[in-house]
Amino acid sequence: MRFAPRSLFGRLLALSAAATLIALAVAGVAIGGVLERFVTATIDARLADRALAISAAVRDDGTIDATALARVEKHIPAREPWRVDAPHGVSGTRGADKILTLSFDDDPQFRDIPPHPKQPGRRGPPDALPAGVRPFDAPISGGHAVHGLISTVATRAGDATIIVAVPRGVIDRPIRAALIPLALSLLALGAALALATIIQLRLGLRPLDRLRDDIAAVRNGRAERLSEEQPAELAPLAAELNALVADNRAALAAARGTAANLAHGLKTPIATLAVVAGEPGRDPDGRLAALVARLDATVRHHLGRARASIASERVATPVGVVADDIVAALRRIHAERGVVIGVEIPADLMVAVDRTDLDEMIGNLADNAMRWARSRVVIDAHTVSGSAIITIEDDGPGIAPAERARALSKGVRLDERDDGHGFGLTIAHELAVLYGGDLTLGDAPDGGLAATLTLPLAR
Repeated sequence: MRFAPRSLFGRLLALSAAATLIALAVAGVAIGGVLERFVTATIDARLADRALAISAAVRDDGTIDATALARVEKHIPAREPWRVDAPHGVSGTRGADKILTLSFDDDPQFRDIPPHPKQPGRRGPPDALPAGVRPFDAPISGGHAVHGLISTVATRAGDATIIVAVPRGVIDRPIRAALIPLALSLLALGAALALATIIQLRLGLRPLDRLRDDIAAVRNGRAERLSEEQPAELAPLAAELNALVADNRAALAAARGTAANLAHGLKTPIATLAVVAGEPGRDPDGRLAALVARLDATVRHHLGRARASIASERVATPVGVVADDIVAALRRIHAERGVVIGVEIPADLMVAVDRTDLDEMIGNLADNAMRWARSRVVIDAHTVSGSAIITIEDDGPGIAPAERARALSKGVRLDERDDGHGFGLTIAHELAVLYGGDLTLGDAPDGGLAATLTLPLAR
């Protein structure tokens, strides 16, 4: 279908329009045919009565009763020709002989017309002609045409031929007059059908629009699966798409697990090498330390690329839900310290971060805050220029400005010092950078540490 519209709506509309036009054309032809048959049957019935009246003027001996014929003739319009050709007499209007000459002399279908008695009566359906009567259409002089009947009457002297006719316009004019409103009616019907088709297609294709919106919601992370409330024709497609989403989610989880296991598996040997290289006399020229640093950088680079390829803008994680779960766990873990922790996060705030990674970032920062806070911890969030700003504040001792950059450095564990914070700061920072965000450390209003995560908003 080279020239078919690209959209289903266009294709269905084109097919419906073509079918409607064909149906209307067929209906018009059929109705016109029925109308012509009805008008012609009405005229034929009138002509048959006229022929019967003329045949009554033909005597049994083959002569014509002029007085009886005159009584019939005065009821026949002047423009409607007639002719009677009896064995012993001929009568009729001018031009009727031309009809007989032009139409019947050489026409086989009129040579053997069975004669009828003078009072034949009608037979069959209402529009059936009497026995021995046949219709005809014939041209006459001047380019005109007539429609009429020809019949024969048996006499002792032979058969008499009777012709009665009307101008063809007597039939054509009422047909044309009826066809104009018929055509207008068919046009109105076509317009109504076109409107009904458009409405039907709009309503019929609406489930496809809803399915598209559901797929967009899954792609953007606003939903985990397609709605199961689909029409019967779309339900199998929705089920297959849900299965595909589930398979992709399982593959994503497996890949993330593999990346995490590899990261943890390599982190300890590299850290051990770094410690060994730092022992006195182990690396006098620093070459081993340089190789370990290069190995660490290479591993981090490729693991970062692996995780970044897994991370997706389709992910949408509600920050408030994650924070509430973490706070509930931390309240139980640090219940003996009596630290109050509050959450002030908009319910509709969604970030394009995997749930596990967001758990790790907020969990590490909130756990550090709970361990070092004196009385209170606050987790709040807001949006700025397409990013989510998540802040975890505590009223503890904080981190000196000179130490903050070092606290986020790779491989530095400030929690091994007397005033240290956990290694989770480095993990949270690396994860935030992986998603195109950042982690910064500052002063809280109460003098403690304010850890601020900047993360991309979900679409």
